Amino acid sequence: MDTRKIASVTGWFMVVTFVTSIPAYFFLYAPVRNNPDSITGAGADPTASVALGAVLEVILIIAQVGTAVVPYAVFRRYSEALALGYVAARLVECIFTAIGIISLLTFLFMRQEGTAGTDAALGQAFVAIYDRAFLIGPGIFAGVANGMILGYLMYRSRLVPRGMAMLGLIGGPLLVAAAIAVMFDVIDHGSAVQAVATIPEALWELSFGIYLIVKGFRPSPILAELDSGLVARGASA
Repeated sequence: MDTRKIASVTGWFMVVTFVTSIPAYFFLYAPVRNNPDSITGAGADPTASVALGAVLEVILIIAQVGTAVVPYAVFRRYSEALALGYVAARLVECIFTAIGIISLLTFLFMRQEGTAGTDAALGQAFVAIYDRAFLIGPGIFAGVANGMILGYLMYRSRLVPRGMAMLGLIGGPLLVAAAIAVMFDVIDHGSAVQAVATIPEALWELSFGIYLIVKGFRPSPILAELDSGLVARGASA
């Protein structure tokens, strides 16, 4: 078990989640999200844009799973419950990401087949499913997984600077609270309040990924034990 390599791969997976999710949500899905009436065949064909967004989000799902599975062997040495909880929360987040992908691909299919007819409400329904899936997955479960669970695990283990981990402990609850406020119609989806609430969590996830790529995990007796075991096995081989 090469803990430096584990840290680097985990960091790259975390960075990939940014590279894939941001273009898909803000740009590639925009033609459908901003114009759900296009399910009837009106307007420019959004097939290429949405299909590319779906491909990126499939890669996003793989990266999300990787951020939890790759470091599991290291994390479980500090807390098996938190390590397993992180994997489970990430998997649930992936499920809602997949629901969003399926809803928009179904939107495209109905446009291509002409089965929606003139009923623009169908397009609005599929976009609404995507938005609500995004609210629960990247909204609530990302805050629980990356913010609360991963943030606490890193704060407790000191594998990254504690000040950095505090961003997760602050950002995770803020992200969840903002999503719940949207559900209760206290704030609007995509409002400035919700956008501001996502900043600490976004900074935490990005800084965590970059830190692991550049520096790896901070030294600790447990990591030294894991690495020494790797060296011993290599010598005996």
